[in-house]
Amino acid sequence: MDLDQTDYATIEAVLVTDKGSLVVTFFPEQAPRHVRAFLTLAQQGFYAGTAFHRIVRNFMIQGGCPHSRKGDTGMPGTGGPGYTLPAEFSDLPHTRGVLSMARARDPNSAGSQFFIVHGDHADFLDGQYTVFGKVEDGLDVLDAIASIDCDFGPGGERSKPKERVEIRRIELRPRQNREPQPQAEAT
Repeated sequence: MDLDQTDYATIEAVLVTDKGSLVVTFFPEQAPRHVRAFLTLAQQGFYAGTAFHRIVRNFMIQGGCPHSRKGDTGMPGTGGPGYTLPAEFSDLPHTRGVLSMARARDPNSAGSQFFIVHGDHADFLDGQYTVFGKVEDGLDVLDAIASIDCDFGPGGERSKPKERVEIRRIELRPRQNREPQPQAEAT
C-alpha cells in the first residue's frame, strides 16, 4: 500500500494477536502525524513480535515497545522508533476502544507505543494524549487481553502481564464497511 497516495481515513489495520484480531480505523484529520507514523511502522513490520507490556483492566492495554520483543534486553515501556512526534491533542474523548499514543512526561515524546482504552471512559487523559484511531471490530479481543492477570511492575502498578500477548503482525487493508458493533460491557 502506497501511504503517500492513500487517504488514511480509507485504511484499517488488523492487529493480529495471540488472543485474536483487533481491527482499527484512524482519525487523520485530528492526528495526521501520529496516524502516518503508526501506519508506516506497521507497514515496515516494526510492531511484529512486540507484546502488550502494560495491562490495566478497566483502563487500558499498552503495546508498541520494541523492548517487549522476545530476547530484547531493554526495559519494556522505554523503547521507541528513534524519533518523537509533536503532540496532536484534540477534543476526541478517551472512550472504550479508542487508540491513543503513549508518551513520557513531555507531551511531545510519543513514538511507537500506543494504548487502547478498555474502560468506558478515561476522561482524565482527554486533551493530554493524542487520540488517533479506534477499534472497529474485536472488542472481545480487547476484553480478553485486558483480563489477563498481572503482577506489580516498575513503579508499583499492577500492570505487568503474567501471560505474554504478542502482536504477531499488523495487516493494512482498505477500510471495510461493517455494521457498528455493540459496545460490550468492560470486564
